[in-house]
Amino acid sequence: MSIRRFALAMAALAAPLVLAGVPANAQEKSVAVTAIVEHPALDAVRDGVRDELEAQGYVPGENLAFTYETAQGNPAIASQIARQFAGENHDVIVPISTPSAQAVLSATDAVPVVFSAVTDPVAARLVGDPDNPKGRVTGVSDLSPVKRQLELIREVMPEAKTVGVLYNPGEANSVKILELLKQYGPEYDFNIVESVSPKSSGVLSATRNLVGKADAVYIPTDNTIISALESAIKVGMDNDLPIFAADTASVPRGAAMALGFDYYDLGRQTGRIVVRILEGEAPSEIPVESVQKTQLAVNPASAKRMGLEIPQAVMDRADEVVEE
Repeated sequence: MSIRRFALAMAALAAPLVLAGVPANAQEKSVAVTAIVEHPALDAVRDGVRDELEAQGYVPGENLAFTYETAQGNPAIASQIARQFAGENHDVIVPISTPSAQAVLSATDAVPVVFSAVTDPVAARLVGDPDNPKGRVTGVSDLSPVKRQLELIREVMPEAKTVGVLYNPGEANSVKILELLKQYGPEYDFNIVESVSPKSSGVLSATRNLVGKADAVYIPTDNTIISALESAIKVGMDNDLPIFAADTASVPRGAAMALGFDYYDLGRQTGRIVVRILEGEAPSEIPVESVQKTQLAVNPASAKRMGLEIPQAVMDRADEVVEE
């Protein structure tokens, strides 16, 4: 049985409970969620969306059909899932990440879409004007605070000259971040060098390509790279090459530190937009939102194994210290 059919079956079994305690406008809704790949950050977005829906009275298995599918990092599968969702009777589709959002938008011109964890929705051609989406698409952007991230690297590595960037050139979000790194890098006396990995299987060799060329490695919110993060971590530890991430969920996995977003909170923020649409508001009336609150996460043990001692001033202001 598919997840959707299972959810609908559960909703039917729970019908008496629904009629007893849930507002009429919260009944028999259907939300479909898809992500390009599974990794902790994107999984946290999915969980945040689901939990926010439940907190506002849309309970999966009771009065809501909540469907989730992952493309396992394969753009062709992402398109297949998008076409499947387009042919089903969902009230809202929530694509997580730029590749999934682009696939969904290509597959349907009728269903409301609330994207999440998309770095640059204009460059990705999801919306023309984030403040005035006009169409049936809106969502939440996760554009990283690139200047503050470079400032942090400069603070902990005052002698560093070159920052290496791992990315998949097929992800528009990563291309945007690379552009910003090159724009702001000179302001912090950094040269930016890039190393590409179109597939997760290439992350190990792409990281090795930066050994001897970079003093530190920056990993953007790139789903291909993050899905194989441990490969980059290994190279960093074997070569005294500190790994900095834009995603705080990468720090418990071994990155030295990250200044970024809590993706569970981003999911809850996305879920609030979904609820507004389920309750009758048009996507065109909801501006694209961005994430303002950042968190600093550090992993002093991993940093040390990469040849980096985190300054006490940074430790003191960290929101999360990962202990090993």
